[in-house]
Order: sequence, then structure tokens, then C-alpha cells
Amino acid sequence: MMKSRSPINQKNKKTYIKWASVAAAALIVLVAVFWLYNQEKNTDPVNSATAPSQSQQAATSEEKPEEKAAEEQAAKEKAAEEQAAKEKAADEQAAKEKAAEEQAAKEKAAEEQAAKEQAAKEAADKKAAEEQAAKEAAEKKAAEEKAAEQKPASGNKLDATQYPEDLALPSKPTIISGVLLANKQHPLPATYAPGEVKEARSAFESMRADALKAGIDLTAFSTYRDFGRQKELYAGYVAKDGQQAADRYSARPGYSEHQTGLAFDIGESGQEQHWASSSFGDTKGGEWLKDNAHNYGFILRYPKGAEKITGYMHESWHYRYVGKKVAADIQSKGITLEEYLGVH
Repeated sequence: MMKSRSPINQKNKKTYIKWASVAAAALIVLVAVFWLYNQEKNTDPVNSATAPSQSQQAATSEEKPEEKAAEEQAAKEKAAEEQAAKEKAADEQAAKEKAAEEQAAKEKAAEEQAAKEQAAKEAADKKAAEEQAAKEAAEKKAAEEKAAEQKPASGNKLDATQYPEDLALPSKPTIISGVLLANKQHPLPATYAPGEVKEARSAFESMRADALKAGIDLTAFSTYRDFGRQKELYAGYVAKDGQQAADRYSARPGYSEHQTGLAFDIGESGQEQHWASSSFGDTKGGEWLKDNAHNYGFILRYPKGAEKITGYMHESWHYRYVGKKVAADIQSKGITLEEYLGVH
């Protein structure tokens, strides 16, 4: 039978076991702490991003020159594109400015040309007006000289009812102050054939339209007659009444106002019995014409009591177109065309 161990050995054994356990526990704690530390280090995104492995650092060091070259190339290309865009914009702006300058130059040239043409036109118009004025002045002077030559030596006024001894027709008509004159002392060329003057016809139609508003239907039953037609009419009147009587109411060929295209024999529709009759002056239409014809440029050509001035007996139906200004002046003064033109 074995002997029991001594109390001292038992005590030392317990102490040893106690401290061995403490040491083992401490070791386990250290291992656990170290393990946890490594786990946190490996899983930390900041540390893993900022602390690459050696292989990554090597790869990065190898890629940097290529990336830098690519970046430099990209920068160069971008700079080239920006430069090209600037040059294109500059070219476009220069083209716009050039086009604007060319357009401005064209407009200026057009304005200058228009100004030149206008100045030339005005100069031509002025010259034409001066020539026309000179022509009219010369014609008026010639007519006055001719009228003066035809006056009797006694100083009495010329009897306009008489034809001059020299019956030769002129080569051109007599125009005084822009007004055509045809009477026994101022004949027309046999070839003068203007036809009915459109301006006179237009004035008559305006007058007729206004007369209709007053219930008067005017009609021009005889206007333009050429030399040949007047010759036929005059010969008929002479055959019927004799030359002396015919000369009072009908013009010889070449001396008729109807040949000017400006004379209108006017009557009233429905009142044909008064056409070419002194009784027309007493009708409603005749009275309206005497009061209003001048407003349209017409004058009563052969008024009462003026036979010695006009050369013809009174004709209430015979109106002559002279234009509104002249007609108004003659109407206001109560004179004849011969007096207005200073040839009597």
C-alpha cells in the first residue's frame, strides 16, 4: 500500500495548475486579439484602398506612363478641336462681315444710281419745261404779231366774222399759252387730225354723270370732224343758204373747232327738238350747262353778243374743252376765248 503524498507537494501542484491555466488563458486572449486585429486590417476599405499590395503597386507603376501619354494625347486633341472651332467661328464671322459690307456697298451704289437718274430726269424735265415755255412764248408772240398785222389801219378792232384774204392753210396749228385756237383768223392744217381728245371725252363723261344726278341726261351728238367731213358739211350749207349765211354758223374746212377734237355739240336726251338750236339754252339742260360746264373744263364757245369777237353767231349747244383752270378764269371774267388769249 502506497504512502500518501505530502501536503506540501499537493499545495505546489495546485499552484502550478493555477498559473498554467492563467498563462493558457492569457495566450488565448493574445491570439484572439491578434486575430481580430488582422481581420479589421484586412476589411478596412480605407486601408485596403490606400495600402495596395506590392503587386498592385508594381502594376500601377507600369500603367502610369501609358495613362499619362493617353491623357496628353486627349488634351492635344481637345486643344486642336477648340482651335479648329475658334478658327471656324472666326471665318464665319469674317464671311458675315464681308457679306454685310458687300450688301451695304450694293445698296449705296443703288442709291447713288437712283439719285443720278432722278437728277437726270429732273434736269430733263426742267429742260423740256423750259423748251415748252419758250415754244409757247414764241407761238404766242407769233400769234400776237399775226393778229396785229390783221388789224385795220384805222385802229378799229378786226371784224372776226370775216375770213382773211389769204386763205392758205398753215403748216401747224396756233397754240397760245398752251391753248389751241381755231377761228376764222387762225385756221388749222388740212392734215391736222387728232381725233376726239380723250381728256375732253373723260371730262364730258364726268360732267354727264353729275348732270344725271340733277335729272338731266346730257349727250354729245357731234364732236370730232376731220377736214374732209367739214368740207362736205360746209358745201351743203352753202348750197342750201348761200355762202354769206353759211359763214355765220358754219366754218369753212380747216377753220372748224370740231377739227381740234375739243369741241362738243351737247344736247339733252329726249329733247332732240332742241339739238343745234338756240332754244337749247332755255331748257333745263342748257341752263345747267351754262352754270356748271366750267367746273369740268368746258366753256360756251360762242356766247350771245360776241359774234364780232368769236366770228360766229351764238350757239347755245357748242362747248369747247380748255381745261378747268382756263375755263374757270373765262367764266369768272365773263369773256370769250379770243379775249382770254389776247387776240381781240
